[in-house]
Amino acid sequence: MKAEIIAVGSELLTPDRIDTNSLFLTAELNKLGIEVARKSVVGDHRGDIRRIFAEGLERADVVISTGGLGPTEDDLTREVVADLLGRKLEKNQEVLRGIQERFVRFGRKMAEINVRQAMVPAGATILENPRGTAPGLWLEADGRIVILLPGPPQEMQPMFARQVAERLAKRTDGMRLQTRELRVAGMPESDVDQRIAPIYTKYDSVQTTILASPGEIEVHLRAWSDDVQDAGRMLDELAGKIIIELGDNIFTDKHESLEQVVADVLKSNQATISTAESCTGGLLAERLTRIPGSSIYFLGGVVSYSNELKTAWAAVPKAMIDAHGAVSAEVAIALADGIRRRVGSTLGVGITGVAGPDGGTPEKPVGLVHIAVADGHSPIERRLQYLGDRERVRWQASQTALDMVRRYFLHGTGKRHGAKNA
Repeated sequence: MKAEIIAVGSELLTPDRIDTNSLFLTAELNKLGIEVARKSVVGDHRGDIRRIFAEGLERADVVISTGGLGPTEDDLTREVVADLLGRKLEKNQEVLRGIQERFVRFGRKMAEINVRQAMVPAGATILENPRGTAPGLWLEADGRIVILLPGPPQEMQPMFARQVAERLAKRTDGMRLQTRELRVAGMPESDVDQRIAPIYTKYDSVQTTILASPGEIEVHLRAWSDDVQDAGRMLDELAGKIIIELGDNIFTDKHESLEQVVADVLKSNQATISTAESCTGGLLAERLTRIPGSSIYFLGGVVSYSNELKTAWAAVPKAMIDAHGAVSAEVAIALADGIRRRVGSTLGVGITGVAGPDGGTPEKPVGLVHIAVADGHSPIERRLQYLGDRERVRWQASQTALDMVRRYFLHGTGKRHGAKNA
């Protein structure tokens, strides 16, 4: 089965609102074995809404919309779909009583315009909405299914889970989507594809997608099949070959963030970590502490923007800053080792750089970042030149720092030096 998702609402065509409903619906439909063939966003204009629904009904088995079911004049989804399907709108007394009772429970008087929400296309199945006044609607016409859901996610999501998913599951043809996801750090998108394309192109029934984001590449493997076990074996085989090819660059095949992977590595090695950050402004510490229970491995950190505080908080010698500059390999290492010694952690991470948009020089341009990991024995330092705006530079620097910590243990360095607090 194929589905199309339509998000209705002029606010979704502005920079003030993002359509997150379609992401939820896509995931849920895929679980049911329904492929999403198209997504559309349409404003509150009668002609545009009618055209989008008409196109969807020509192509898809299921058309699901969100939004446009409210009580105001610009909530047109019910009316347009009823007219498109040649159905009359009828006042449903049971729905109206439910809306009235909801207003009574909240001690409010129902406005007359709310009666519009009780107008239901003839032959529609009512999808109850205990979290709002707009009921959902299930309609069928000419072998097609049309599902109208409210726009607020807190109303739409439970309605789909409790009243739509099971109904749709009974209509599917047994096809199911099997997926695998590999996440890669430390490699550009082109290098990833060049190395794995000779592998995945041999699997005609698998759709392989490579998605790039700052500091990370995702490799998505998808296969539709009515034989779940056979599809799973095929995806595992392909994923295994890609893992062998990319090796340590793959940091997870379990949908984990890099900070979650690093948290697990630190805990399994009984290691602790601290941070001294300049250009990232505490972003690395924030990511390390996103994980519940991070107090087990994260002892603390400092944001030492000024040269004076690099010296005061992380014991970076003033003479070193004067000689090499704040953005240098020497200072990054000193930050890492200084904070490690100050808090008594296994590892210290130091980051210094030029995040931009200003402050760069020909010798030290915007995007230049030095990152160091210190363990009291042999510090590791990398010089990176990132592209992009300030936030992109900061994020990539935090990503590289996390990956350096991961690789520290992966390559056995932690075991050689002993994963105990220094």
